[in-house]
Amino acid sequence: MTQGPLTTEAGAPVADNQNSETAGAGGPVLVQDQLLMEKLAHFNRERIPERVVHARGAGAYGTFTLTRDVSQWTRAAFLSEVGKQTETFLRFSTVAGNLGAADAVRDPRGFALKFYTEDGNYDLVGNNTPVFFIRDAIKFPDFIHTQKRDPYTGSQEADNVWDFWGLSPESTHQVTWLFGDRGIPASYRHMDGFGSHTYQWQNAAGEVFWVKYHFKTDQGIKTLTTEEAVRLSGVDPDSHQRDLRESIERGDFPSWTVQVQIMPAADAATYRFNPFDLTKVWPHADYPPVEIGKLELNRNPENIFAEVEQSIFSPAHFVPGIGPSPDKMLQGRLFAYGDAHRYRVGINADHLPVNRPHATEARTNSRDGYLYDGRHKGAKNYEPNSFGGPAETSRPLSGAITVTGVTGNHPTPLHAEDDDFVQAGNLYRLMSEDEKARLVDNLSGFIAKVSRDDIAERAIANFRRADEDFGKRLEAAVQALRA
Repeated sequence: MTQGPLTTEAGAPVADNQNSETAGAGGPVLVQDQLLMEKLAHFNRERIPERVVHARGAGAYGTFTLTRDVSQWTRAAFLSEVGKQTETFLRFSTVAGNLGAADAVRDPRGFALKFYTEDGNYDLVGNNTPVFFIRDAIKFPDFIHTQKRDPYTGSQEADNVWDFWGLSPESTHQVTWLFGDRGIPASYRHMDGFGSHTYQWQNAAGEVFWVKYHFKTDQGIKTLTTEEAVRLSGVDPDSHQRDLRESIERGDFPSWTVQVQIMPAADAATYRFNPFDLTKVWPHADYPPVEIGKLELNRNPENIFAEVEQSIFSPAHFVPGIGPSPDKMLQGRLFAYGDAHRYRVGINADHLPVNRPHATEARTNSRDGYLYDGRHKGAKNYEPNSFGGPAETSRPLSGAITVTGVTGNHPTPLHAEDDDFVQAGNLYRLMSEDEKARLVDNLSGFIAKVSRDDIAERAIANFRRADEDFGKRLEAAVQALRA
């Protein structure tokens, strides 16, 4: 069925889209050919700045269904009734690669989930690992610089990566995760997701709880070895994006069982690990996960650029009953994510269909700016006003956080069992012998590439402090490769 004539951006019908206007049959092109000028000018501007991190990604729409009453812990409306469904959009990504990088690489995977709730959008921005490399956002730009291309060589350099990790021992736990079997998921469908950070829930009575989110894949965990990933990256760089799209197209909708760990606020001060340290987990024996829902992806985007590349997420997008914690990495991200999308997509990025609320309406006094669509018409743009404009509720979204002491550049407080190695050692000791062998093989192959012995020795020393056997086996493997 015809859609009518091809037109210019202004709506005028196009007579000839095959030949540009020239001065005579063989003469130069004329500036008056506005179709040519319009097409070339638009083409030059088709891309926006790619994400500095998480540039390579794929996404899909779905639904979250609440399967357990959680009103004793949170007053969030979308978590208020068993069976209630909320539309979602989930973007998966790799961290270090550029927009055109391969999917099947050893890298954490972003797990950014947007809930389109009746109280506005709630963004839960996490990864496929429960921990991270650092615990303070002030180190994040330095960390990412080590993962990206070196300013002189133009390539990722083992020296940079291991120099930073060796000098940042808090990374030992996450690095052990990353170089284990789960470091290269077979697909986005076959991996778990985590909120990673600690968040606050507050119930209707004002009681506060600290929570961690877990998304357990219903497809089962499947991973790739280093050798399998290298082959797949060469044959099909788009493997994970393609797998996600095709599974939804054939009606094989991927799903995750959603769980939360819940800590009463009063427990935090005396818990054996700092509960707000992103390099630590809460052992399940201490706070068993509680199943609360099911997440299913069931609709593909119709346009990757409009809906995946221009999608924005911010951990500062909370709804009533959910809020932040004192996690220093989370606190930094509350600013950084919003700042990134205002620069990258534009000040009115929240107006785009994938980003705007779907179950309610955004009512703000923000006006104008790049690509403002005039949606507010003639409404007053200040508050308070006596012309029927939106007004404040006087009820905070979440509970207050108690603070004490003086301002200063304080390190993250240590709790009774806190150090940078204990949980990495625990993770290593949970592994089978085969898993340990692959972990050592993956790590040694990368460490052996560094050019300085002191960088390699410092890196190995961190793993030795996590577990003596771990360090001993890694040292022998690196020495054999460097010989």
